[in-house]
Amino acid sequence: MKKTTVILALALGVSFGYTHANNDLNPSSTIEVISSPSISPFCTSVAKGDIVTVKKLIELGVDVNEKSNGMTPAMYAARYNRVEILELLIKEGADLKSKCKKGHTALKYAELSNAKEAQALIKSTLKKK
Repeated sequence: MKKTTVILALALGVSFGYTHANNDLNPSSTIEVISSPSISPFCTSVAKGDIVTVKKLIELGVDVNEKSNGMTPAMYAARYNRVEILELLIKEGADLKSKCKKGHTALKYAELSNAKEAQALIKSTLKKK
């Protein structure tokens, strides 16, 4: 009985190993790669509220109006209520009237996120222009 069990275990082990190795070498097998939309390091820094990195990237010449995943840095700042960063972006020439693919402006993102301080800043800036 023990002998039969050992032989069966060995046979299953060899069979599984052969099947697994064979599948790895099968050229007809496919691997599906799913990628998520990437957000630029600049917009990621804006969303996280990392003002030191935002300032450094602006010093290095990053475009304050370049869209990432369809949104401007000002939209990210408004959405996450990053008022200090939003002030800096405005000072550096951020276009608050720019729209994303959905037709939203930075103000709309602030409203959708209930970011009261960002809304007030954007409204007062737009009144001045």
